[in-house]
Amino acid sequence: MIVDHRRLGRELDLFDSDPLIGAGLPFWLPGGAAARHAVESYLYELERRAGYRHVHSPALGKRQMYELSGHWRNYAEDMYPAMRIGGDELVLRPSQCPHHALIFKSRQRSYRDLPLRIAELGPMYRAERSGVIGGLGRVRSIQLNDSHIFCDLDQVVGEVAGVLRLMREAHAALGFEPSSYRLSLRGDGGKYAGDDAMWDLASSLLREALDGVDYVEAPGEAAFYGPKIDVQIVDPAGRESSLATIQVDFHQPSAFGLEYADGDGGRSRPVMVHRSLVGSMERLFGHLIEVHGGAFPVWYAPVQLAVLPVAEDLASSAGALEAAAIEAGLRAEVHHEGSIGARIRAAAERKIPYVGVIGRREAPDGLVALRHRDGSQLAPMPHAAAIEMISAAARPPRSR
Repeated sequence: MIVDHRRLGRELDLFDSDPLIGAGLPFWLPGGAAARHAVESYLYELERRAGYRHVHSPALGKRQMYELSGHWRNYAEDMYPAMRIGGDELVLRPSQCPHHALIFKSRQRSYRDLPLRIAELGPMYRAERSGVIGGLGRVRSIQLNDSHIFCDLDQVVGEVAGVLRLMREAHAALGFEPSSYRLSLRGDGGKYAGDDAMWDLASSLLREALDGVDYVEAPGEAAFYGPKIDVQIVDPAGRESSLATIQVDFHQPSAFGLEYADGDGGRSRPVMVHRSLVGSMERLFGHLIEVHGGAFPVWYAPVQLAVLPVAEDLASSAGALEAAAIEAGLRAEVHHEGSIGARIRAAAERKIPYVGVIGRREAPDGLVALRHRDGSQLAPMPHAAAIEMISAAARPPRSR
């Protein structure tokens, strides 16, 4: 049976929508928010260890900034109209790159600072047409795992190759493999910024970084400011889309006048490498729901342990296990309503990795009988041992 994330995500209480909020603007329910927070924390730590510096920037910017970046001329149909406030025209940002360019420009930079890897998980807004939005795949409010690497020309290939390695690590940890890689190049027409020499150089750098990787070329699919590597996924209906991306950009450093002090005592312009390891949280989770059928790996499952007392008078023992599990960092809940069989089935339907049953034989000795969602059962064990076992299974792969 084909898994549709729109149906399953709602059945599992991960996300929903409401006409009063608007089309293409889903909200995350507690379960989905918990899973997303676990993934965001993993990505933050993965990036930190790889030398990224995290920042926060506003979701608004002046129209003038987007005119300088080229977005207003080349991307305006996908942007929301400017809002006049006082003497300014402010725009909801469709991307974070202009903000990050100005973060680079906000301080004196030296060649010793390069490569400078700036990362942010931040909101962006796209004026998607009503006919294409749906579920988490195409939305109007996006939380993007984004980064911009400022480096010199000799560092570009190594940085792009490093991003590809980091992508593979993140995708493996999340439990999926891309369907293909695409080198998106400039096509015909006047929407592209820069000259032929700039585009030829940027494209050659990406080809060099892709050495050893199978990919196809896609003329006409580049960003307006530069060519890109698109990491593709396929949904159960066979539709292909881009999840992660790497782009080489000579245009915006020039447009914003970015410079650094080079080793010869002069001033040089950095190259800007745009990069997203997993794309937006929305599209990522739409894909993860379908890949795993809602049964996420333990480390980002919304609830990792459901505690089921067989009778009401065992509630205190169940509550003690729940409290100890939460204190240990696990996501745990006590389920009281219904027969024990119905509660076990409900936990299985919710794809909860572990169910801990506390019966009259277990409670006096502080024991719990664990069941895994694959149906296997373990002998009763002390609460502390159960928490230790589940905690080991719940560690993100890179932290093990």
